[in-house]
Formats: sequence, C-alpha cells, structure tokens
Amino acid sequence: MRVKVTLSYNGTHYLGSQIQTETTNTIMGQMQKVLTQLGIDSKIIASGRTDKSVHATGQVCHFDLPDFWHDTKKLKRVLNEMLPSSIHIKYISQVADEFHARYSAKVRTYRYIIKKGQSNPFEADFITFVSQLDILTITKNIQLFIGEHDFTSFMKTGSYTNSTTREVYKAFAYEHKTYLILNFQANGFLRSQIRLMVGALLTLNTDEIQKKLNNTSQKSLKPAPPNGLYLSKISY
Repeated sequence: MRVKVTLSYNGTHYLGSQIQTETTNTIMGQMQKVLTQLGIDSKIIASGRTDKSVHATGQVCHFDLPDFWHDTKKLKRVLNEMLPSSIHIKYISQVADEFHARYSAKVRTYRYIIKKGQSNPFEADFITFVSQLDILTITKNIQLFIGEHDFTSFMKTGSYTNSTTREVYKAFAYEHKTYLILNFQANGFLRSQIRLMVGALLTLNTDEIQKKLNNTSQKSLKPAPPNGLYLSKISY
C-alpha cells in the first residue's frame, strides 16, 4: 500500500531535507531511520528538497507499506512518538500506486518571512531580520516574477537541471502584524531560486531585477538567509 504523508519541520539543525549517505541528520534521513525501525524498508520520496535551515509546514512524501502495516492512524501516532519533536507528521493517507510525491505535484507554494529591526534569540531561527525594509517597493517588484521566465540568474551556481524555465503563477507580499510575508507559487523552482529572488527584492531596484530576469545583468546577487523560508504547500 502506498501512502502520502504530509509533514512539517523545523529545519534549523538539519543539513537539509534530502537523504545523504554520510549522515542521517536530514529530515528524510530521520524519517527513513524510523521507518526502518518499524520494518518499513521502502525508500521515502519527497516532493522536493529543502536546504539546510529551511523549514516546512506542508512538505509531502510517499512510501510503500508492507502488508502488516495497514492502520495509517496508528502509523501516524507511532511516527510522531519516535521522530524528533522538530519533525511532525500531519496527515497520512492511502493513495494510488502510481502516485509520486515529486512527479505528481502540480503546484509548489513557499513563504518567506521578514521582519524589520534587530534580531532576537526567540525568532532568529525562523525569521530574516533586516535593518531597512521598503515594503511598498517590495510589494511592487515581487510581481515582476509572475509568468514564465528563464530563471538562469536565479539559480545556485553549480546546479544541474534539464531546463531553467519555470512558470510563477503567483508572487505577492503582505503585512501580518510586524512581519512581511512573501508568497511564491509556481510549477517548480530551481535550487535556491526563492532565496535569490528574495535577495533581489531586498537589494536591487526595479530595473536591476528586470535585467536579472532578462539574464542581461552581471551584477552579483546574494541569496537571502535560509531561516526565513518555508515550504508551505504542495498541490496535486
């Protein structure tokens, strides 16, 4: 039986989400270790990778259960008891054998949280603090990313992909209490694309961002810190 699992996690102290051969200190590495202890040998497949210190409120993965594991409610309870408190299983549901957490995904949604002012120890792991924040300009410029673009200038150096073209369906910013929330929704994202887009919004003007989108700018671009980024939803 194949199951779809939706989970949230605090990525602060993990080396990303993807399984690595040299360590289990990743989100899926911890998941795989616990599944093995429960007699579940299926490889776990996530909807996509998140980098070191990036969080999630709606990551999705799938794996196959052996015949003796048929009670998904019990499996959810046991997993949450055995996993570190920084990883939480939200839902487990049976899906068709053809379901694939990564390749079946249609839309991916991320949020990035920013706050103006000095950092504090209670929020530092979860929010990016900036000293200067031009909310009106960011709210306007974020819309430049909407549509289909070649995001070569917004991809981490050394990354490999068959195509650097992605379609961004929604990109908007809004204020919530003392926070500025940036929302990005697309058919997919390149590695570090969102952090580089946020970095552009924080440091470049409108014309400079447009040149980056046109891949005609040689201006260096630094990605925004990982701790303000959240994978919030995968839609199928």
